[in-house]
Amino acid sequence: MKHGKKYVEAAKLVDRAVVYEPADAIALVKKTAIAKFDETVEAHIRLGVDGRHADQQVRGAVVLPHGTGKKVRVLVFAKGDKANEAEAAGADYVGAEDLIPKIQNDGWFEFDVVVATPDMMGVVGRLGRVLGPKGLMPNPKAGTVTMDVTKAVNDIKAGKIEYRLDKTNIIHVPVGKASFTEEQLADNFQTIMGAIIKAKPASAKGQYLKSVTLASTMGPGVKVNTAKLG
Repeated sequence: MKHGKKYVEAAKLVDRAVVYEPADAIALVKKTAIAKFDETVEAHIRLGVDGRHADQQVRGAVVLPHGTGKKVRVLVFAKGDKANEAEAAGADYVGAEDLIPKIQNDGWFEFDVVVATPDMMGVVGRLGRVLGPKGLMPNPKAGTVTMDVTKAVNDIKAGKIEYRLDKTNIIHVPVGKASFTEEQLADNFQTIMGAIIKAKPASAKGQYLKSVTLASTMGPGVKVNTAKLG
């Protein structure tokens, strides 16, 4: 893959042989975010688990103290009072069966997170094929299948993110925007790492945090010293 001039210049600032302390890594990621837009800072966390085993799955959700810097659009599947509650809480879209053809047939995906009340999961289940691959399926572990739709919507709007292992046992999560201060990014990063360390499966053996890399959307990866993370 051929990188542009800006990337090449930015990459020169990063010593690939060095594992940086979290604060230094964050400062470096901010420095190497040189795109014309406000880049997202992401963490890529490789874990010493095997996600193919149900007892070694790592997934959950955490509210970032400074949010993600992104406006998150929330779709809530609910009826009656719960639908009214979701609207009052600031959900962007609220509906029930009526949304199925819109999503399934019209390819409507103007939302980032889906919340559903438990009684609506039968309906939402029919969308499994389209929502699942996009990581949009509501899940009780992530707090997106709940009767407390007010809390779910408020948390998501406040900067709640979901984390889960991909097929290669890596978790990819947003830490914030490049325009955030180093302190804000550090707070968010520590919150994410704290949650993932706490979520360590009892059956996980050996080194849990294999590697942690921080990078902005268009910038080079910066390796983080995992020794002090947990």
